[in-house]
Amino acid sequence: MNYYIKQLSIFFILMFFNTINAQDIGFEKSESFYGDVEILNKEEINWGYVLVPENWDNPNSKIIKIAVAILKNKSKKDDADAVVFIQGGPGASGVQSIGTWLNHPLRKQNDIVLMDARGTGFSEPRLCPNLGEKFLKILAKNQSVEEDEQQKIAETLICRQELLNKGINISTYNSLSVAKDLNAIKSQLKYSDWHVYGVSYGTYMAQVYASLYPEEIKTLILDSPVEDLSTYYKENTSNYMSSLQKVFEKCNKDPECNSQYPDLENVYYKNISNLEKNPITVSVEKDLIDTEEFTYNAEDYKVAIQQALYNKNLIEVIPLLIYQFHNENTDALGNLVPAFSSLLEMDYGVYYSVSCNETLPNNVLSKYNSDASQFKDLKGGVSFYKSDFMVCDEWNKDRKDSLTTLPNTSNLSSALFPVMVLSGKFDPITPFRNGEKIANKFKNGYLISAPNSGHVPGFSKIGQQVVKTFIDNPNIKPDLKAFNKGDEINFAKNIKLNSGISKMGNSLNQMNLLFLSPLLVALILMIAFSITYSIKLSKRKYKVRADKIVRSLGILISAIGVIGIVGFTLALLQVLDQNYIILAFGLPENFTYLFIVTLIFIILLVLTLLYFFIKIRSINERSIVFSLIFSNILVATYIIYWGII
Repeated sequence: MNYYIKQLSIFFILMFFNTINAQDIGFEKSESFYGDVEILNKEEINWGYVLVPENWDNPNSKIIKIAVAILKNKSKKDDADAVVFIQGGPGASGVQSIGTWLNHPLRKQNDIVLMDARGTGFSEPRLCPNLGEKFLKILAKNQSVEEDEQQKIAETLICRQELLNKGINISTYNSLSVAKDLNAIKSQLKYSDWHVYGVSYGTYMAQVYASLYPEEIKTLILDSPVEDLSTYYKENTSNYMSSLQKVFEKCNKDPECNSQYPDLENVYYKNISNLEKNPITVSVEKDLIDTEEFTYNAEDYKVAIQQALYNKNLIEVIPLLIYQFHNENTDALGNLVPAFSSLLEMDYGVYYSVSCNETLPNNVLSKYNSDASQFKDLKGGVSFYKSDFMVCDEWNKDRKDSLTTLPNTSNLSSALFPVMVLSGKFDPITPFRNGEKIANKFKNGYLISAPNSGHVPGFSKIGQQVVKTFIDNPNIKPDLKAFNKGDEINFAKNIKLNSGISKMGNSLNQMNLLFLSPLLVALILMIAFSITYSIKLSKRKYKVRADKIVRSLGILISAIGVIGIVGFTLALLQVLDQNYIILAFGLPENFTYLFIVTLIFIILLVLTLLYFFIKIRSINERSIVFSLIFSNILVATYIIYWGII
C-alpha cells in the first residue's frame, strides 16, 4: 500500500512540475526589437518571443526564448496564409533580414514570420555574438595558417566554456531542436499550416522540420539547398573551384573582359604565391579593427574570392578584384575589409554548436584534403573552412552526446506538398547539383535554375517574383526557366579607380545631418550668391575691375563646385542601381569627366583665393565675397576629406 501511495505521490509531483512548465511555454509579446526605427514603426509588425524548452527531450528543462517578428500582410486579411523564413549560417539571424521582407511581393497576401533560430540574433540566450569580431582580428594579423587556426580554436573554446558556465546545454542547439521550435512557433501563432522558406543551411533545417511535421506544410521552398551533410565539408574546395572556373571561362570568352583582365586564371593562382611571400597590409577604420590595419595573406585572398561568388553583383567584380590583388592596390583592398566583417556577422556559438553536432562528425578531414589536393596551385583548399575540423575536435572533446546519427529525412520522398528548389550556377557552397538531387527527392519537386546567380537567388527581384508565383499557385507547374529572362553576368570593365568614391558614398548613405549640414549650407550659399552676383554683373552694378573679376571667379568656381558635387551624387545613384559593389573601387570611366571637373574646381578656387588676397583693398563688401569663397573652400574640404582627388 505504501508503495502505491509513494508512486501516486511521484506521479502528482511530476504532473505539478509539468503543469508549471506547460504554463511557461507560450508567446510573450514585445516592443519592437529595433526601438524607434521610424520605417518599422509605420508597419504592422507583431514582435515577441515563443518560449520553448531548451531540451525538447526533457520538457522540464529551462525555458529559452525564440525571437519572432510577424509582418502582417498588406491586404489586411485576418485569415492570411503565413510564410515562415528559416535563415542559414547556421547562426545567422532571420529577423535581421527584415529589410528584405518589408516590401517583398509575398507580403501582399501573406503574413511573413521571421524567426531567429535558438541562440541567434534577438533570441535568448544568444550564443557568443562577439566571436566573429575576434575572428576578424585574427584574420587581420600577418601570421601563418597554423597560428590563425590555434587562435581561432582558443577563442572558440573560451566561447564554449562561457556557455557551459552559464548552464547552456550546447548539445540542444541543432537542426532537430529548431524543427521542434518551428512546430511550437506555428502553434503559438495559431497558424494551422504555412509555407516554409529555407535558405542555405536553413534548407537542411527546413527538411528536418518537413520530415517531422509534413502535415503542417502548404509548400516548401528550398533556396540554395544543403543536400547531403556528409559532403558539405569534404567537397568544399571542388565546389568553390568549379564555380570560380565558370568565371574564368566566361571572362575568357568576353573579348573586352579578356582584354582588360588577361590570363585571369593564372593571375588568380599567381596572387596566392605572391601573397604567401609578401602579404598586403591595408589601412582600415578604427571601429572595424582597433589596430587600423588588415593584412591580406593567401588564405584571406582565397576566402575573399570564394565569398564574392555568393552574389551576382560580386561575381561581376571578381576579375577586377583579382587584378587589384595583382596590382597591390591597397586603397581598393582596404574597402574590401568591411566585406570580411559582414561575412563574420553571425552568432558563432550557434555555428559551432550546430556544425560540431551534426555536420563535422559526418565529414572526414582526410577526404577534405583529398578533394583539395586536386588543385595543387590552390595549396591546401581554404583554411577558413578547413580549420572547422580542428575547432570541432576540441569542441566535442569529452562529449558523449554528439549527434553522429542525423535525423531521418527519407520520408520526404513520399511528401505530397509542392516543393520549389532554387539553385544558382555560380554557387560556391551549395552547388547546382545539390538542387538537382533535392528536386528529384520529392514527388512534387521543381528545380528552378538561376544561370547568372550565386548563393540564394530567391532574394533577387526575379527570385522574389518566382517564389510569389509559386506560393500563389502551388498546383501549377512553375516557369523553370524564369531566371533566363534576367540580366547576364556583366563583368565590371573600364573602371576609373578611386578609393574616395566609396568614402563619399558611405557618407551620403548614412545621411548624418550633423556631418552633411555644413556641405548643404555651403551649396545653398554658393547658388544664392552666384545668382545674386550674376544679376548685378548683368546690370553693371560693379565699377571697379577687381570687384568684377573676383565675383566672376566666384560665380565660376561655385558653378563648377555645384556641378561636381551634384554630378558625383547622380553617378553614385546610377552605379548603385546597376552594381553598388563597383563603388568600392571607383566609377565607370564614362564618369571620368567628374574627376577633371573637380580638379579644375580646386585649381580655380586656389587662384580665386590668391586674387582675393592680392586685391583685397580694392574689393567692396569683401566680407560677403569671402563668404562665397569660404563656402567653396568648405566644399573643397569635403572633396579632399573623401579623397576624391
